[in-house]
Amino acid sequence: MSRKLGFTAAGAVLALTLAACGGEGAGSGSGGGGGDEELSIGVSMPTQTSERWIADGNSVKEQLEEQGYEVDLQYAGDDIPTQSQQVDQMITQGVDALIIAAIDGTALASQLQAAADADIPVISYDRLIRDSENVDFYVTFDNFEVGVAQANALLTGLGLQTADGGEGTATGPFNIELFAGSLDDNNAFFFFNGAMSILEPLIQDGTLVVKSGQTDIEQAATLRWQQETAQKRMEDLLTSSYNDGSRVDGVLSPYDGLSRGIITALQNAGYGPTLDSPNPMPVVTGQDAEIASVKLINDGVQSSTIFKDTRLLAEQAVVAAQAFLEGEEPEANDTETYDNGVKVVPSYLLPVETVFKEDIQSVLIDSGYWTAEEVESGQAD
Repeated sequence: MSRKLGFTAAGAVLALTLAACGGEGAGSGSGGGGGDEELSIGVSMPTQTSERWIADGNSVKEQLEEQGYEVDLQYAGDDIPTQSQQVDQMITQGVDALIIAAIDGTALASQLQAAADADIPVISYDRLIRDSENVDFYVTFDNFEVGVAQANALLTGLGLQTADGGEGTATGPFNIELFAGSLDDNNAFFFFNGAMSILEPLIQDGTLVVKSGQTDIEQAATLRWQQETAQKRMEDLLTSSYNDGSRVDGVLSPYDGLSRGIITALQNAGYGPTLDSPNPMPVVTGQDAEIASVKLINDGVQSSTIFKDTRLLAEQAVVAAQAFLEGEEPEANDTETYDNGVKVVPSYLLPVETVFKEDIQSVLIDSGYWTAEEVESGQAD
């Protein structure tokens, strides 16, 4: 995936931002790799089971090394004790900054205290670390808006509205089911709450019907965002709530991995195989533009995904780390939203894009995120 990890046009913004931080760059004698003093940054990522996190880790590492830093990149295999031990080791080895995408946003308090005691700044990466005052900065996407976008994509797929937000030709009622992410990931609540801000009024007026009655995030949650868990829950919902001959019309899914599990369950129950089949595949949303799901969208199986350009997120993490190591404060564009239970963490939020089949070329291929060949095959080169 190395061709995705080079600087895009936003790299010019990165260079300007770094210059604005007041230092001479990481390669200068003022503090950075390649100068009089080697600075190192620990990067802790949650798992390699998702292509998204592999891309994030590689992108952060490559862009930090471009700035001259030594990088210790570790993946924790979705195991909380492993991540805790890895972060402990990074601190013991004397890294100068930490970038952490937490598995469980509440499980790293002692590590963060040790980092603070050693004057090591901590940047929370995409998943907010909770219940600690020792989180210095947060880089992420506008996660409430991700949920809003997913809900609007569901309504668009159902025909209740047009892609530009206008009124659609369909009237309903439509049967839908709701899925949420892992309750130990703060983002899951933003996604779900954003979606429900759009869907709840339509559920209340009967346009949308959740036949299972499972409308609370605790009921819809999927531990560790596991595809197999989502597939099993969808199978159970079909057995318990749709054994009367009624059909599922749409599924709110917050992540492409869950979407694929949901789609497998639906296909096994006789839906599809596509959105245009005689017994059509329900409208299924997603997130992260994973290549397997982009192929499903291109093939007319999955309805949509939310694209979060993680190359830009990695760039912003590098900007924040550089600022801290130059003795500056990173620029935040949100200082109100992300309360981790102890403090409101200064944050930098990036925008997102909704991708339907007709958007694959302009949003994903033209930007160099995926190639046409990868979309066709469903596999990354």
